[in-house]
Amino acid sequence: MQHHAWFSESRFGMFVHWGLYSLAARHEWVKNRERLTDEDYQRYFDHFDPDLYDPAEWARLAKDAGMRYVVVTTKHHEGFCLWDSAYTDYKATRTPCGKDLIAPLVEAVRAEGLKVGFYHSLIDWHHPEFPVDSLHPQRDDEAYKSAAAGRDISKYADYLHAQVRELLTGYGRIDYLFFDFSYKEGGDWGGKGADDWRADELLATVRELQPSIIVNDRLGIPGDFVTPEQYQPAGPMTVDGREVPWEACQTLNGSWGYDRDNLDYKSPDLLVRMLVDSVAKGGSLLLNVGPDGRGQIDPRARRTLGDIGAWMRLNSRSVYGCGPSAFTAPPDCRYTQRGDRLYLHVFAWPFGHLHLPGLAGRVKYAQFLHDASEIRTRVIDPGQKAGLTTMGAPAPDALTLDLPVQRPDVAVPVIELFL
Repeated sequence: MQHHAWFSESRFGMFVHWGLYSLAARHEWVKNRERLTDEDYQRYFDHFDPDLYDPAEWARLAKDAGMRYVVVTTKHHEGFCLWDSAYTDYKATRTPCGKDLIAPLVEAVRAEGLKVGFYHSLIDWHHPEFPVDSLHPQRDDEAYKSAAAGRDISKYADYLHAQVRELLTGYGRIDYLFFDFSYKEGGDWGGKGADDWRADELLATVRELQPSIIVNDRLGIPGDFVTPEQYQPAGPMTVDGREVPWEACQTLNGSWGYDRDNLDYKSPDLLVRMLVDSVAKGGSLLLNVGPDGRGQIDPRARRTLGDIGAWMRLNSRSVYGCGPSAFTAPPDCRYTQRGDRLYLHVFAWPFGHLHLPGLAGRVKYAQFLHDASEIRTRVIDPGQKAGLTTMGAPAPDALTLDLPVQRPDVAVPVIELFL
């Protein structure tokens, strides 16, 4: 399995879901959910004019949040293309916007020193040769289905391959590719998978055009990393019993596209804990924003990214290039480790002390990461009995940290242990 150093070093990226659904502003699957026809959906194409789009600002937001790569939807399931594809008129350059939106974003992301990623939908609810299936907006329309009976998936696959080739030859070096998604198995009738996409051939083309790229696992064949979505795995991700690189993709409010009335926002400290939890289990976090119809990342998302960035500015040493530790963290904590630096992330602030099993005699210095202030450590005599005001001995090999009563004013306090 190919794996590239920058990916495990970065640990934190920005996902961007942007398309015609941003105008509907009620979830990126609105066409499916509301069974909209192409005619219904055309109003969004006719009015797509993101006059406030500022890709340099998007890239700056990502950089300031501590993100190291940006992944943008070149095309989502609706079939609308954000770049000037030679293979369709269903693209940004034919809307009132009139511009290729991918080129300036790629340039802006690179200018901030970040890696460039594309998301590309394997599904296409607009293409005339994409066969109607259980996820298609017209799945319940019998007249539409009989009219579509002769659709040829291999012609659609030709289109898919041509567009991927276009994206991987027209924009310089692309570091990352996220295909979405295969659904051959399960209860989906007409579900599609690796054979339909000609996945082996497609992946070979991708690797030939961009030899250093990393590709996800949603083509229906193995990729370079696996992609848990909208949940945090209980531990490291494995394939056939072997640990593999992984990345959790997560939203700010449960929707990927701009969703005006969805106010189910996660707090910045929860998102920081999710990032730390991912790294502690050998993974990364790809955190999504859904820009609106004028091309802005909304104020709430900007504030949240700013709060995460404030934590990262002080604590990113416990994230970048870190991974799991062999030591067992105490309750309500997570360890990350890089070389001889062990990072203790304290999710719930305890009173007075933390006991770290297995670390007696293993730590030469301990400090808060956010301000480099010393944390005193001691090893309690294993024979010590609990008395009126005397703490009984913890596990015999435990190192005890003496903590201030006041929890530090950061989203998640981090203690740096020099082994």
